[in-house]
Amino acid sequence: MKSEYTKAIKAEAARLGFSFCGITKAEFLKEEKERFGNYLKNGFNGDMMYMQNNSGKRLNPALHVENAKSVILVLQNYFTGEKNDSGDSYIISKYAHGKDYHIVIKNKLEKLLDFINKNICKTNSMASVDSAPVLEKALAEKAGLGWRGKNTILINKTSGSFHFIGEIITDLELDYDKPAENLCGSCNKCIEACPTKALIKPHVLDARKCIAYLTISSKKNIPEEFQGKLNNRIYGCDICQDICPWNKFSKPTEDKSLNTIPEIKNFTKDDWQKLTKEDFEIIFKESAIKRAGYEKFVENIKKA
Repeated sequence: MKSEYTKAIKAEAARLGFSFCGITKAEFLKEEKERFGNYLKNGFNGDMMYMQNNSGKRLNPALHVENAKSVILVLQNYFTGEKNDSGDSYIISKYAHGKDYHIVIKNKLEKLLDFINKNICKTNSMASVDSAPVLEKALAEKAGLGWRGKNTILINKTSGSFHFIGEIITDLELDYDKPAENLCGSCNKCIEACPTKALIKPHVLDARKCIAYLTISSKKNIPEEFQGKLNNRIYGCDICQDICPWNKFSKPTEDKSLNTIPEIKNFTKDDWQKLTKEDFEIIFKESAIKRAGYEKFVENIKKA
């Protein structure tokens, strides 16, 4: 029955519009203990102090759900194919062009979980997308959905790295996929392209130097040493992904809710600089960009 359940779940995930689905065992991620420990020890998480909390659950997804046996991982393509690097405007990371991914992916995950509970059996499960202490990239790698590139981002060999990751941790026993092979080889383009040298060596990111962190998660103003190095980026950064050869396989998402918000599609730098708090609240009411807040967003524009 495990194989039948697994096939049914993957078929439903595809029907719901997920780009890929893989499954791995819910167990302690022993290979991540040292890596994650060193990350925190070196302070590479910056102001993201929440990463120090619930380290047990981060390293062991089985602790999230009683009698957990499996983790169902899904990828959702968010690549729009739209260009916004002409120099006439500021740049927002591709993942934040459309509707808040937390809403979009969580809604699909809930539908997938509902399918499981109604068509397979009633389960004890938890669905999340970047909202629980879970090492999503490590689990997705174990589930065969890709490998972590030297920029620390999950890369899928058939469609690149522009994906959201979501997961369902469940007490349902299923067939498990084999981990993907790391295919970065000797390529170091992502490391060489980072303007703030946040990728201090392969697979190691110092968030305190990362443009994505500086423009979103950091509670501090952008340090002077990084001013002039943001390359017109005012929310997030895709430089290490844009340069990645594997992203030549990226295709536009079929989920229209992830396409660029119409109101900002033709924004110029002047439009951004004149953005009022009222406009910000209206335009980004269903966007991940609201996470930064108006004051920080304006500060980013000034420093870009």
